[in-house]
Amino acid sequence: MVTVDMRSLLLFSAFLRVFLIVYGEWQDKHMEVRYTDVDYFVFSDAADLMALGKSPYERTTYRYSPLLAFLLLPNTFLHRSWGKFLFSASDLLVGVFIYTILKKCSVPKNICTYCVMAWLLNPFTFTIGTRGNCEPIVCAIILWIIICLMNGNLLQAAVWYGLVVHFRIYPIIYAPTLVLVLNHHFFRLGQKPVLRIWSSGPSKKHECSTAATELNVLVVIKCIFSRERIIFGVISAAVFFFSTGISFFLYKWEFLQEALLYHLTRTDPRHNFSIYFYHIYLHYEREFSVLEKLISFLPQFMVQLVLVLRFARDLPFCLFVQTVAFVAFNKVSMLICKILTSRVGELPVKRKSGEVDGVGTFSVDS
Repeated sequence: MVTVDMRSLLLFSAFLRVFLIVYGEWQDKHMEVRYTDVDYFVFSDAADLMALGKSPYERTTYRYSPLLAFLLLPNTFLHRSWGKFLFSASDLLVGVFIYTILKKCSVPKNICTYCVMAWLLNPFTFTIGTRGNCEPIVCAIILWIIICLMNGNLLQAAVWYGLVVHFRIYPIIYAPTLVLVLNHHFFRLGQKPVLRIWSSGPSKKHECSTAATELNVLVVIKCIFSRERIIFGVISAAVFFFSTGISFFLYKWEFLQEALLYHLTRTDPRHNFSIYFYHIYLHYEREFSVLEKLISFLPQFMVQLVLVLRFARDLPFCLFVQTVAFVAFNKVSMLICKILTSRVGELPVKRKSGEVDGVGTFSVDS
């Protein structure tokens, strides 16, 4: 059997991405159909405006955090492909993080490598970063949060989570999962958690379940509002509101409308992968009420709630199925399909005999 070491795999993957970026520049200049994602031109134009001291939101359809335009400032004075290299580097980082998570789960080295190959050599994933889509950054941060929790580094995980929710608002759907994982029976601040197959073997009857049975309200409240959950919630919220506050201070209501509120009421008849497409298409000429726009989130909310309650202890797997459900029930699913493709890295799970439902489940246990 041919063996591939991580160093060689990463070098080849990096070379492949550099080649595609260079080729993309050639195709953009010589062919009618461009290789570069249209969103990348939006990012670059917003960065140009920021470099001139103007608002990035003067660029039509720029509906992202100012942080993204700030990261792409070198596009203005260094090279227009800077952002592609940044996104592709994040893509490579995702591969490294997948390998790290699997090793922490005691997966055999060769299987770890094959899983990384499935990510790094996947044509869907390596074209995302090289065409100029920013989703690999989000994916890398989410996987890094998982690693931080595996290492018992709650503070760092909270900081990164607050930042990634500001950067791209949709990771807010992972908040219930992250909070539930921080049960003090499974995670203790400052201690490195031990991974185990939580669904196999006899279940332990913990203090919380006993208290709930005996209607001991004080103990139940203590279990719900554990020290770890409070610290994670306060720090991540502080980072989010601090980043959002600075952005609001700089760009006022324009930022709030374009980067946050717009996504709550967005309707688009051209994104025909959405389950709401036909209804939106038929009624697009009339103005949808705010209630109609918001009510479409109800099925999504219900599905997310069920998935969180069922799979929360299996953190990587739960984040993955949440993402799949988020894509399936989203109002704008053509754009969001790129997000799903870039989030396959959130499935670093393995199989073992005797597991419930045949799914390898990993959690943290103190």
